[in-house]
Amino acid sequence: MSGTISTEQALIYVMVMMSGVEGRIKPEELAEIELLVRTLPVFKAFDRSRLATVAQECGDMLQVKDGMATVIALVKDQLPARLRETAYALAVEVAAVDLAVGKEELRFLSILRDGLGLDKLTTAALERSAIARFQSI
Repeated sequence: MSGTISTEQALIYVMVMMSGVEGRIKPEELAEIELLVRTLPVFKAFDRSRLATVAQECGDMLQVKDGMATVIALVKDQLPARLRETAYALAVEVAAVDLAVGKEELRFLSILRDGLGLDKLTTAALERSAIARFQSI
């Protein structure tokens, strides 16, 4: 893949990959992606009307051979080190939204952690934080 993407695109790509890892994007995951893009400061400069286009771009890249590895490498190259944890946290948010994290999602989180060069302690803390936020009475 030649060219570059914006920081916001890189973060959206991570969320789209997480959402699609089970073969389809669930409506509640799409709603969570839209909510995160609408409310988080990291997306303040992003034109939200482009969300569907950016998601489709990511989906197209994932369809080619080694697409996931290519997209993760592109994301890592684009994101400053300080936002790699943010990318992982966003993936966890999308995975947790339906209150059930499956084997495919866990495998993707492992691949993402390694691809972004994050340590296990940090990612475990991010995962535990999501568990705490999604608890119900």
